[in-house]
Amino acid sequence: MERFVTLEVEDAVGTILLARPPMNALDAAMQDQLKEVADEAAARGDVRAVVVYGGERVFAAGADIKEMQGMSYTDMVERGGALQAAFTAVARIPKPVVAAVTGYALGGGCELALCADIRIAAENAKFGQPEILLGLIPGAGGTQRLARLVGPARAKELIFTGRQVRAEEALRIGLADQVVPADEVYATARAWALKLATGPAYALRAAKEAVDRGLETDLETGLTLERQLFAGLFATEDREIGMRSFVQEGPGKAQFR
Repeated sequence: MERFVTLEVEDAVGTILLARPPMNALDAAMQDQLKEVADEAAARGDVRAVVVYGGERVFAAGADIKEMQGMSYTDMVERGGALQAAFTAVARIPKPVVAAVTGYALGGGCELALCADIRIAAENAKFGQPEILLGLIPGAGGTQRLARLVGPARAKELIFTGRQVRAEEALRIGLADQVVPADEVYATARAWALKLATGPAYALRAAKEAVDRGLETDLETGLTLERQLFAGLFATEDREIGMRSFVQEGPGKAQFR
């Protein structure tokens, strides 16, 4: 089978690269490969942080509409679980994940960017959930992750209208975290990932789990989870290294393993 999604690893940063020209339309094969590669990135010890990148021109313009047009209700009942599982696999990578977004991130492309912890957007980036224009709603996490990120009212407006959001507005509403020139997107995202890749792996994993799982539950349960994860880190070598370095050399000088 032709590969549309690959994992390239260098200096502890794994780049999940989407490559299905011209628009990286996320068909069923690409979705399955995305899950496979996300699971690999999660499992590999030599990957400490991840960048999701669609190339210089486009992140991902959405699902393969021609493929979806021929699908029935029962087809989508069968496919819907695999579709969501692919995106959830990216969101559940227990390491920092940075999306490097150039050009269009629409529909499934926007939903994929939402699975990242940080979104670096090109000045030419456009985000959106245009499924309503097809008589549909987002089906790969858009109704849930977008609302959690930008708030329910703003998420409803974007989903109800299907309109596209330019990079400047995406930054203003919290859909993007940084906007840079298009030719600097990947380098900026990789710099973020590389910095995080040198951090304390178990603490970063615990922080991500505490925030993500905490948002899925009530405050009391989230605080309990935080307390358990916090205490668990006292069993790690990185905690010993970090505290010893702080006492002996001051903050920010620890070399974590």
